[in-house]
Amino acid sequence: MALTGVEIFKLLPKTNCKKCGFPTCLAFAMKLAQRQVTLDACPDVSDEAKRILGEASAPPVRPITIGAGDKAVKMGEETVLFRHEKKFVNPNVFALEIKDTEPDDVVEGKINDLLTSEINRVGQLLRIDAFCLTGASGDAGSLEGLAKRVAEKAPDVPVIISTEDPEAAEAALKVFGGKKAVLYGATEANAEKMAALAKANGAVLGVRAEGLEPLTALTEKVKSLGVEDLVIDSGARRAREILEHNTFIRRAAVKKNFKPLGYPVINFVQRDDPTMEALIAGLGVAKYASIVVISSAEKWKNLALFTLRQNIYTDPQVPMQVEQKIYKIGEPTEESPLLITTNFSLTYFIVSGEVENSRVPAHLAVMDCEGLSVLTAWAAGKFTGAKIANFIKESGVEKEIKHRELIIPGYVAILSGAIEEKLEGWKVTVGPREANALPSFLRSRAA
Repeated sequence: MALTGVEIFKLLPKTNCKKCGFPTCLAFAMKLAQRQVTLDACPDVSDEAKRILGEASAPPVRPITIGAGDKAVKMGEETVLFRHEKKFVNPNVFALEIKDTEPDDVVEGKINDLLTSEINRVGQLLRIDAFCLTGASGDAGSLEGLAKRVAEKAPDVPVIISTEDPEAAEAALKVFGGKKAVLYGATEANAEKMAALAKANGAVLGVRAEGLEPLTALTEKVKSLGVEDLVIDSGARRAREILEHNTFIRRAAVKKNFKPLGYPVINFVQRDDPTMEALIAGLGVAKYASIVVISSAEKWKNLALFTLRQNIYTDPQVPMQVEQKIYKIGEPTEESPLLITTNFSLTYFIVSGEVENSRVPAHLAVMDCEGLSVLTAWAAGKFTGAKIANFIKESGVEKEIKHRELIIPGYVAILSGAIEEKLEGWKVTVGPREANALPSFLRSRAA
């Protein structure tokens, strides 16, 4: 049973020390009751309070980590239904399925597709996160052979072992010992054996039932067998079922604190038509799937799904930002031009990309405007002549260049006079209004 803010407050130190970031212990307690903060934010809470509050303050969707090392991924830990309430916490995992019945060249191709799937988009590295190795043949040796092949080619990539055969599961799991694999395929019929295998191999257990009520009963049974880390599958495969079941599961966990459904959801969206697969996968991303299993990894599909996931799992209340500093594009010299823009991530990557395309080495001054674009920052009074001048003076760029010329975005040409007044001895040049005009602008100046 979830505790109220007042009940939680009674267990806190009541010192109002503000170490948690809130002005009073009562304010912190209210946030804790709403699961908008975690108990570890209070450094002075007693062990007894930790014991009592631990379960009450736990996120309604259990946090699970799969894999090991740098490519391990965390999922779950979500506390809200809608991202405008509080950002979604852990981006879903994309898992590429390989069946043990597929030809060698197809297997090699899929391994390569995953290993080359990583892209850099606005400063974040995005990729397919895991393999899903499916025992379609029904032969334990075949699935074990596939597992060994993947472990050799991609030893640091998280893995899901998908089979309902305990013998095949055991053989494949041993290949990934100590790497926190997911063993998917626990059902009412094999729950005891699969739970024992998951415990023995330190694996996350994936449970599957046909419908929400059987799934609830199965998760309770598996938990009673001593397995805490689960991912759950309601059997939904069609778009309507995925939307309906995933929403019900998240609502039950978040609104009702219903523990039997408080686990990350896995959706299997494989389709023969890659476009349809991308659409169903997108539905899973948007509506609460923690693992989305796909059958192919075309570059166009990856880009669409990565972009959707990135957009959904960014904080809508905090613009994406890059660090305020002077960036060097290419290998600029003391004579290279100096441009300025704001620290909105998309603005920075577009501008820096166009400067790179020009082949003209340059210094790019990126000013902290709280993640706003150029026009928005100017309208909000965060990208003004005085502030730009102060930034240039304090940046130390004057020691790196001989000239005293600053190129500003064309959309804020009105600032040129104010900047020159504040930056004595400097010349302000108005650049293009659109970033795509920067290459020709810079090349014409360098000619």
